[in-house]
Amino acid sequence: MKKIEAIIKPFKLDDVREALSDAGITGMTVTEVKGFGRQKGHTELYRGAEYMVDFLPKTKIEIIVADDLLDLCVETIMEVARTGKIGDGKIFVTPIEKIIRIRTGEENESAV
Repeated sequence: MKKIEAIIKPFKLDDVREALSDAGITGMTVTEVKGFGRQKGHTELYRGAEYMVDFLPKTKIEIIVADDLLDLCVETIMEVARTGKIGDGKIFVTPIEKIIRIRTGEENESAV
């Protein structure tokens, strides 16, 4: 089993969620986050004064998938979240050793 963490632009969340649902992904955790990469923020004008916005709003999606769904899930996120502009985000994939459903005690695949 793998954990996929995807950092995407916030306005792409609904499209990504819908595409993943169509691909058979049944659950995910979504968090509003802030950060920067190569963009290094940007300058904004507010009431005539310029100020630097160092951290840009992003959305973090966390999904646990079986190994056989990993490629489909990653490809779906890449295809749907891509705008072709800087700041589209990143996808991180890490192995999961164990999952336990607190309510029932089920483990691993049956807990997802």
